[in-house]
Amino acid sequence: MVPLMTAADQAASSSLTGAGVVSTCALLFTVASFWWLNARQGRLKTWEPHAFAAIVHSSSTRLRLPLVLHNTGPKPIVVQDLILTFPDEPASHLPLLWVSSPSRLQPGPDEDAKLPAGFVAPGREAQQLFIEFEAPFSGLLPEARDYKVQLQARVGHRKGWRRLLTFTLRAANIIDPDRYTVYNNAPVELTKEDQKRADAALLELLREQGDNSSPDSGRQRNPSNGDDDAGPSR
Repeated sequence: MVPLMTAADQAASSSLTGAGVVSTCALLFTVASFWWLNARQGRLKTWEPHAFAAIVHSSSTRLRLPLVLHNTGPKPIVVQDLILTFPDEPASHLPLLWVSSPSRLQPGPDEDAKLPAGFVAPGREAQQLFIEFEAPFSGLLPEARDYKVQLQARVGHRKGWRRLLTFTLRAANIIDPDRYTVYNNAPVELTKEDQKRADAALLELLREQGDNSSPDSGRQRNPSNGDDDAGPSR
């Protein structure tokens, strides 16, 4: 006959069970804390730029943005490439490709511009970068209005393009498109004079683009040159 457990035996068994639960919870907390502090893969965050530099020609459009990238996790993130797209515009508009990494926002002849190259966003750190984008072959000739713009990135630990930011590019502030200079991207009202200058300058660019795409100009091109129909490869 199996003897019944005494009250002391039951209390000891309950104590052992409670101690095991506490030990297991402590172990799980330690592992989770280590993962959160040292091994968690974060994501890149960035914010809408308050200014931009721009120059617009009939053959290309170039934009320079001041970006702050913040890695929210402890593991470094490798940024392989960046592009600007216009999701609400026709599909014929080419994305703006990353063409250089200048040292400042204001363009100038004495600046130190570097070719695009992958870089590392350290864990839990923020860094400021100036990224220059260009749409060749007149893929985008902005009008004097607001555009919805999307910044996308290719990162080392994910496949494909990842959306980083969607913001408003206020192209109406580009009042001197032939001059590569800085403009405010804040939602401010332009004066009537500035608005007329912007409209007239961009209208002139549209006319130039129409002249360059006329049949006569097309027949003057070298038919053996296939670069006219080639888009950017990515």
